[in-house]
Amino acid sequence: MAADLIITNATVYTVDPARPWASALAVKDGRVLSLEDLDRGPKTEVLDLDGAFVLPGLVDVHNHHALAGRAALFELGFGADAGFENILAAVRARAETLGPDEWVVGGAWASTLIGTLSRTSARLALDEAAGGRPVSLADDSRHNRWVSTRALELAGITGATTDPAGGEIVRDSDGAPTGLLLEAAGVPVEHALRATRTLTDEQHAAASRHGIGTLHSYGVTAFQDAGVSADILRALKSLDNAGELHAWVVSSLLINDPIFGFDPIGAPLLEVAEEYRTEHHRPDFVKIFLDGVPPTRTAAFLEPYLPDDAHGACHLGATTMPAGELAGWLRTAAEAGLSAKVHCTGDASVRVTLDAVEKVRAAGFTEARFQVAHGQFVHPDDVPRFAALGVAADISPFLWVPGVIPAAVAEVLPPERAARMQPNRDLLDSGALVAGGSDWPVSESPNAWEGIQGLVTRRDPTGIHPGALWPEQAISLTEAIECFTLAGARAMGLDEVTGSLTPGKSADFLVLDRDPFRTEPDRIARTKAVETWFAGRRVFQRD
Repeated sequence: MAADLIITNATVYTVDPARPWASALAVKDGRVLSLEDLDRGPKTEVLDLDGAFVLPGLVDVHNHHALAGRAALFELGFGADAGFENILAAVRARAETLGPDEWVVGGAWASTLIGTLSRTSARLALDEAAGGRPVSLADDSRHNRWVSTRALELAGITGATTDPAGGEIVRDSDGAPTGLLLEAAGVPVEHALRATRTLTDEQHAAASRHGIGTLHSYGVTAFQDAGVSADILRALKSLDNAGELHAWVVSSLLINDPIFGFDPIGAPLLEVAEEYRTEHHRPDFVKIFLDGVPPTRTAAFLEPYLPDDAHGACHLGATTMPAGELAGWLRTAAEAGLSAKVHCTGDASVRVTLDAVEKVRAAGFTEARFQVAHGQFVHPDDVPRFAALGVAADISPFLWVPGVIPAAVAEVLPPERAARMQPNRDLLDSGALVAGGSDWPVSESPNAWEGIQGLVTRRDPTGIHPGALWPEQAISLTEAIECFTLAGARAMGLDEVTGSLTPGKSADFLVLDRDPFRTEPDRIARTKAVETWFAGRRVFQRD
């Protein structure tokens, strides 16, 4: 059988333990035919790579590709390093291009600015910069919003509005809303925004197309979107029907939604999701937010946060639903043939999830996949339970190095606890499946090589933030690459089609600009995809 494509004279790392290394790769009908340099047919394309390094396409187990595409195409962007005055300047410049009551939407401001934004004076400065327009700016976790007076008015939020379940309207000393909305308190703003600023189906498709194109530029050929709307499902189906979906995509159907304001969610979304299944798109997971994020004290912990005036000395945070309700949803998903991704940032929410999975497994549901998303803090007693219960650790975003969010965490937790984030070494040693994700656009890019370097060094790949974060939890380069290839595919249920260069699997691979195994650990993040191939077709080529 003549191959359609033969890659020869290459250094091929397959991530297949049965045959980890090869020097050639043959492709037929979009799949890996062989790891040998086969005889050519008259139509065989032959690429001599002159020793270049070839790796399976990268797998991102946790991102929000469509939201990232939407932000890039239709929203105001500024990095988490932007200070208060820089953000106001960016809002002022965007507002000058808009009509009198058009929204300024964007992000992401740093969690370390929470104190600065928790004052009415900050909201009034935002009003001035926006010329009185409605403004909604997300933080670096995408869980919280800073909004203008006009946005509060459109959302119906006043000094008399009570805090919603799972959210907080931050107030000044006189009880007036400051404009800082935590978790579910921001959902009314999302509803008000959508009432006057609705994207078309074509714009949703453009956002997904842009997001996937960006992923290709970083070598990602398979990913799990960690929280989709019906609009995103429609966009993915339309792209695949048009032959434009050049990635394996697994969608996570929202059961609860404390931050996005999507509709429908829960049972109504599960009822229609199957309509959007295509060759390359699998709506196979549900997504449950079980807690918030540590910097705003909305993550659920087994031991208290540091004391503050608002919460006192015994605040633990709380889960978004009782343990029995979580177990019920996991069982409902399993009965429907679906798997589940559960957002957990505190160690209490991790434990509640593991307890719920234990009940579902005991009821006979052995095939369903379960992921703990983020798992920034895991009690040592719970580490071995991941492997025992078949729960994957979705270690995202890139929080295993010093940075803005770890610095914000250090302000709300005792030092000895704040420093013990992401026990990746312990999880791997216990036999857990550890899968890498970016949580882009929470992270500023979906560059897996930054994550891989961080996993290996536990140091900030950018060099901005000094020191190392719990360096004893560093893992090897081989393990880190597997986290972003085969392990990610297994966690998503895609390992039969991608994740390694194994004959019979999809021909998803990268040509890199260097051999990462011959690269100094503190330079791994500089690795770039020169070419990205999906199903035997080149989908990205660097200029």
